[in-house]
Amino acid sequence: MTSNQNLLAADTSMGAVTLRVADLDAMTKYYRDAIALTVLSADGDIAVLGRGTTAVMILVHAPELKNASPRDAGLFHTAILFETEEALAASVYSVAQKYPNTFTGSSDHLVSKAFYFNDPENNGVELYWDRDRSDWSWSHGSIEMSTLYLDPNAFLQENLTEQAVLQPVIGGAQVGHVHLQVGDVETAREFYVNRLGFEATTMYGDSALFVSAGGYHHHMAMNTWNSKGAGPRQLALGLAQVDIRVPGADDIGALTERLGHFGVQTRDDGQTVSFSDPWGSQIKVSAAS
Repeated sequence: MTSNQNLLAADTSMGAVTLRVADLDAMTKYYRDAIALTVLSADGDIAVLGRGTTAVMILVHAPELKNASPRDAGLFHTAILFETEEALAASVYSVAQKYPNTFTGSSDHLVSKAFYFNDPENNGVELYWDRDRSDWSWSHGSIEMSTLYLDPNAFLQENLTEQAVLQPVIGGAQVGHVHLQVGDVETAREFYVNRLGFEATTMYGDSALFVSAGGYHHHMAMNTWNSKGAGPRQLALGLAQVDIRVPGADDIGALTERLGHFGVQTRDDGQTVSFSDPWGSQIKVSAAS
C-alpha cells in the first residue's frame, strides 16, 4: 500500500460525468424523463442534469462526431447512486416504463443493488443503492463483492411506492462511481493507484480493477472485457470527462505535485487540475471548498 501522502483524501467523491452527444434533445429527455434527473441548466449546446444542486450528467452537443467502437477505451458505465431503495425503485420503474428496451441487467453486489441500462446513444448507465458500510465485508484488504441474481420485478414490488410512480424525483442522487474501458489492467493500476492516489479494493483476475478513496467499495473501475489491447481513444461521441472532487486546494496541490513527479502533463489553476489517463480519457479533479 502507498504511503498516506500519496493517497487521495478519504472523503474524495465523484463529480459529474460529461458526455459528447449527437442528439442533445433526445439525450436530455432520457436523463430527465426516464432516469428522473432535473435539468439544472441548459445553455445552447450544453445541458446539465442532476438533483438539487448536484450535477450528475453534463451533455455536450457534438453532432459532427462519430460513435466510438465498443472495443475502444472510454466509458463502460456511469453509476448513479440513490439515497434509498425507494428512490432507486422510482428511477428504475421510470426507465422501464418509458424506455423498456434499454434495460441490460441487474445484480446484487453484496455492497449494493444495481440495475443496468444503455442510454439512447449506447452509453452504459448503472442505477444503484448502497448497503450500509457496516454490512460490507473485507478480506485481506479486498472488498467482497459478487454478482448475485437480483429480480427486478421483486425489487420493484418491495420498494416502489404509489408516490414514487407519480413523482420519481425522490431525494438526492450523485455519481457514485465511474467504470471505464481500458486497454490493460496493469497500466490502469500504475496510473490510477500509484500516480492518481486511489487504493485498489479488488481485482477480477487480470481483466478488472476496482479502486477507491477512504474505504468505499469503488469510486472507479477499469476493465478490459470489451477493450483488451485498446490504444488511446480518438475524439468521438461518448465520454468527454470524468470529474473527481477532493476536499480542498491543498489536495489539488499535492495531487499536482505527485502527477508532475511521474511526468503526467496537467492543467492546473489551484482549484482544479486536469489531465488524461493513458487511453486519453479526460479527468478533472476539483476542490470542493
